[in-house]
Amino acid sequence: MEQQVRIHLQTVIEDNGQQETNSSKQIGKFYRKDKMDVITFEEKTEDNHLIKSFITIHPEKVNIKRSGIISMNQQFRMEKVTENVYTHPHGNIHMETYTNSLYYQAMDIQQEGQLIIDYTVKLNGQQERKHKLTLTINKEDA
Repeated sequence: MEQQVRIHLQTVIEDNGQQETNSSKQIGKFYRKDKMDVITFEEKTEDNHLIKSFITIHPEKVNIKRSGIISMNQQFRMEKVTENVYTHPHGNIHMETYTNSLYYQAMDIQQEGQLIIDYTVKLNGQQERKHKLTLTINKEDA
């Protein structure tokens, strides 16, 4: 069953003592299929380009696929290194992701859903940076 949800996505990146926080709120769709939850939403960039996000949450892994002006297919597996290519208008960046922790509380009638991923990323083999992704989903009030 698909339902409309309110999504709050926040990412925090730590790099040499500096901290960068990005936050966005969107309306999206949520559905559950067997043991997998799926969240989809779209966001517009400052210059009006559309980026589609497709997040699949399995018991042992999370996959974030983005398409549009930028594209990537980033996988998170506990204590494993995964690789993907982040494509944007200025070129391609090779990403190595190491997942330190993965927490998921599924959304239900009583409470909001929450996905928290602590991970490190190396871009094109450079020094790794710490990342924390927090995704909160709430039922959209009809």
